[in-house]
Amino acid sequence: MSPSDFDTIALDQIRRLCRETIAPAAATTDAEARFPREQLRALAGLGALGLNLPEAWGGPGLSAPALALAVEAVAGACGATASALTAHFLATDAILIGGDDSLRARYLPRAASGEILGAFALTEPRAGSNPADMRCRAVREGEGYHLTGVKHFISNGGVADFITVFAVTDPDAGHKGISAFVVEKGTPGFAASPPESTMGLRGGHVFELTFDCRLPEASRIGPEGSGFRTAMKVLDNGRIEVASMCLGIAEAALAAAIDWARQRRIGGQMLADYQGIQWMIADMGVKLRAARLLTEDAARKRGTGARYALEAAMAKLHASEAAGEIADRALQIHGGYGYTTALPLERWVRDLRIMRIYEGSSEIQRTIIARHLLG
Repeated sequence: MSPSDFDTIALDQIRRLCRETIAPAAATTDAEARFPREQLRALAGLGALGLNLPEAWGGPGLSAPALALAVEAVAGACGATASALTAHFLATDAILIGGDDSLRARYLPRAASGEILGAFALTEPRAGSNPADMRCRAVREGEGYHLTGVKHFISNGGVADFITVFAVTDPDAGHKGISAFVVEKGTPGFAASPPESTMGLRGGHVFELTFDCRLPEASRIGPEGSGFRTAMKVLDNGRIEVASMCLGIAEAALAAAIDWARQRRIGGQMLADYQGIQWMIADMGVKLRAARLLTEDAARKRGTGARYALEAAMAKLHASEAAGEIADRALQIHGGYGYTTALPLERWVRDLRIMRIYEGSSEIQRTIIARHLLG
């Protein structure tokens, strides 16, 4: 079987699961702010919790473009499920990119199978967009480290079995003094708050985490001081996945708007016959197409092994802003019906709002892009 054939089969299975199992539960997941355990379990049954991993570490060997399409499919069915899934990918990416083979063997195959769930802990109350400002500390103590500090807005943090945590090991070295560690659920001195009450992605729980833990040296991901570099590489992956999530939700919103415009009649005419509606849908289609091309470009480059920070930032910036506009226009086309919880429009608008903030805000993406273009 060729790689492209495998990608096609895997995507067909994931899309069927999304259509038949995940999408029907999305409204309840949102209304009850229920963490999507059952949906993740179903995805694990297809090997989807390891889609970002190579076969050597338990993954299916999916191509980077196919991974982006898989994330898009999950998000189009349920944004909260996609959020929990991609947070897990961030955790395993950190170990894959920064860890040694011993650490990879310990966590990645079990994470790929769905036996264990991961979280990625970078953001802090005073260090969100600039990780170099972090206050979390890991101080050498005997044969290991004493990890102290607080992380905030950590997806999966309170339900994960392991967390990749970033902390300062050398306060005088700036971003080169940041290291990464794996903290397992149940480690003495680790605690998680109740999940935050959020505007959107209500089932994709985020937590505040506190650490006062003793960790063995074997829990460190890579050499001391390599954590910042690892985190930035992980976030490049995450930005492509955020762009893919935006595509999934925006595609669903555009399809809903087109269906509504064809069915809804005003003054004896279909809504689609009005030029104002036609122009709105045209603009939505252009924005979605541009976002898709940028995301596909970034995903392809990810698959080559070349640097793709610029492409990832462009895809994330445009897709997140375009998707927000598309969902808002789709709601507008639905009128008052779009504002009710009987239809998914208002949920999509809420779910998409965070996309312009996490994995680096739109402002941070513009800074990254400008630095690349200005050299």
